[in-house]
Amino acid sequence: MRQFPCTLEALVVRTDFSADGAWDALRTALFSPGKDGFLANVALVDDRQYESLTPDQALDLAPAEYQHPLLVLADFIAVTSAELPLLVVDRRGERGRCVRVAAAELWGIENNVSGANMDFEEFVGAVDGDGVFRGF
Repeated sequence: MRQFPCTLEALVVRTDFSADGAWDALRTALFSPGKDGFLANVALVDDRQYESLTPDQALDLAPAEYQHPLLVLADFIAVTSAELPLLVVDRRGERGRCVRVAAAELWGIENNVSGANMDFEEFVGAVDGDGVFRGF
């Protein structure tokens, strides 16, 4: 299996191909400004070779040159839930630690963790009762 592309943006890797409409909705959500006008700085990876990847497998496919602190997976839960809760994987602090983030709120974790304004654990600690971060 090929490594992911090396980008400056956070990679959003599609790992579930069961719902094309949800993938389209996810792309729209990621490239639409949030209520405060912010966008996540992301690059999409839409390739069936990455179907069903686990977070650990995905981490192993990130090239050494990929410096972004996060890796984002659009997995089965993300594409089958109304809020499109993406699985965000920490690559620096506690490598492999994950948190679910509603697609419309991905900008918050991506902007703040990549800019070193906040730590990944702050978002983990701010999830709702169902384990999804929906903003502060």
